[in-house]
Amino acid sequence: MLQDIQESKIAIIGLGYVGLPLAVAFAEKYKTVGYDINPSRVDQLQKGHDRTLEVADQDLQNVLVKTSVELDKKGSGLLITDAILPVTSSNIYIVTVPTPTDKHNRPVLTPMIKASEMIAKILKKGDVVIYESTVYPGVTEEECVPVLEKISGLKYNEDFFAGYSPERINPGDKEHTVTKILKVTSGSTPEVADYVDQLYKSVITAGTHKASSIKVAEAAKVIENSQRDINIAFVNELSKIFNLLDIDTQEVLEAAGTKWNFLPFRPGLVGGHCIGVDPFYLAQKAQEVGYHPEIILAGRRLNDSMGKHVATETIKHMMRKDLKVIDSKVLILGFTFKEDCPDVRNTRVIDIYNELKSFDIDVCVYDPWADVAEVKHEYGIEIINEGSKPVLEDYSAIILAVGHQEFNTWNIQKSDNQVVYDVKGMLSKKLVDSRL
Repeated sequence: MLQDIQESKIAIIGLGYVGLPLAVAFAEKYKTVGYDINPSRVDQLQKGHDRTLEVADQDLQNVLVKTSVELDKKGSGLLITDAILPVTSSNIYIVTVPTPTDKHNRPVLTPMIKASEMIAKILKKGDVVIYESTVYPGVTEEECVPVLEKISGLKYNEDFFAGYSPERINPGDKEHTVTKILKVTSGSTPEVADYVDQLYKSVITAGTHKASSIKVAEAAKVIENSQRDINIAFVNELSKIFNLLDIDTQEVLEAAGTKWNFLPFRPGLVGGHCIGVDPFYLAQKAQEVGYHPEIILAGRRLNDSMGKHVATETIKHMMRKDLKVIDSKVLILGFTFKEDCPDVRNTRVIDIYNELKSFDIDVCVYDPWADVAEVKHEYGIEIINEGSKPVLEDYSAIILAVGHQEFNTWNIQKSDNQVVYDVKGMLSKKLVDSRL
C-alpha cells in the first residue's frame, strides 16, 4: 500500500549537482533527508554553503534543519547527514549518485549498486525507490531492483516499488533550474507511475511527462545527450574541414543559421558528466544485444579528438610566426567543462594541456572558477586562479578554452610574437589567429 503523498518523507541519496537542488525543492513541501557519504560535503552543506553553486546559500539555509526532531516538528525542511539512522524513517528514496565511465569508456554502475545496497537494508513494505542517475535502458529493473530484493527480502511490486525520473540538471544554468525543467517520470506499475508523477508534479512547476515504462524513461534520458553529442560532433567535423579550406566556421554557421530550421550548434570541447559520458551507456547496451552503434561512437571519437586538434593547430600557428615551441610558455584560459561554472568533471581541456605538454611546452592554466585542490586531486596538475592573474605578455600562445564572462574584459589579441586561439568563438575574428 502506497503512503499518501502529503505524508511523504523523502530521502535523497547523493548530494551533488543533481541531488542537492532536488532536495531543496522537495524540502519546501516535505520532510526531506539529504544523505551523502562524503563527510566534508555534508559538513559544508550543514553550514549552509554549496561549493558547486547550484543552490544559493540563502535558499539552502531557508530549508535546513539540524535534527530529526526539528524536521518532524516543522513538517518540512531538509536534514543533511552522512548517518543512516535519520534516513530509516523515509518511505521514498531518490537515488542521485554519479554514473561515470572507466578508462575504457565502460559504464560504472558501482555508485548505484552501493546506494541500492544501503537502501535495501532499511527498505520497508510500501516504500518506493526512484532512480535519477543516467543509465542505459534496463539498469533500474535488471541491476538495481534485484539488489533491493535480495538484501531486503521484500518482493518487487508487491512489498516495494520502483520509479525512474531522469535528472535534467544543467550545471551553472541559473535560468533552467530543477523546478523549471519539465520532468520525465515513470513507475513500476500504473499505480506507482501515477504516484511518482504526482510527487514530482507537486514541486516541478514546469510540469511532468509520464513515460509508459521505466525503460522508456531511461532510454529517453540517454538519447537526449547522445543526440546533442552527435550534433556537436557534426559541427566539430565541419570546423576541421573549413579550417583546411581557410574558411571561418563561425561565419559559415551564422550564414546557415538564417534558415528557419537550421540547428544552432557550435563547435567546441565536449566534456562534463552528461554529454561526454551518456552515449557510452547507450552504446554498451546496444553491444550487449548484438548491435554495434556506428554514428554514436563515431561522434564520441570525433568530439574526444578536439582537444588534441586545438593544441596541434596552436603549435602550427606558433611555427608560422617562427616562435619557439619546445620550452615555450603557453597559457590556457579556463579549465572547467563549461563557462561560469566550477564543475571540472570530465573536462576536455585536460586533452589540450596533455598534448601541449607532449611537445615539452611549459603550460599554465588559469581558471577563476575551478577549485585548485580539486583539479590537483583529479588531474594531477597545478592551476592558478583569481589570486594570481597571469600576465598575458609572458606567453607565446594563449588558448581561450572556456567562455567565462571574466575573459570578455581582458585585452586579448594576437601579435607578431604571440598566438591567440579561441576555442569558444568569444573574440572578434581580427583579434585571433584561429578559432573553432
